[in-house]
Amino acid sequence: MVRTNALLIAIATMLAATSAGIWFLISEQQEAQERRAKFFGSSNDHPTSGGEKMKVEW
Repeated sequence: MVRTNALLIAIATMLAATSAGIWFLISEQQEAQERRAKFFGSSNDHPTSGGEKMKVEW
């Protein structure tokens, strides 16, 4: 009985630690992607990036 309880507690602890780690990795990837988009800018900031021609003014 004691061995079963200890085993169940160990399994629950490992599952909790694993899910917390996965959640942390996913949130870090999302923040890194947002930082990357903010640093490089989006295509909405540059209308010529979509293949539109620029007007040359002399």
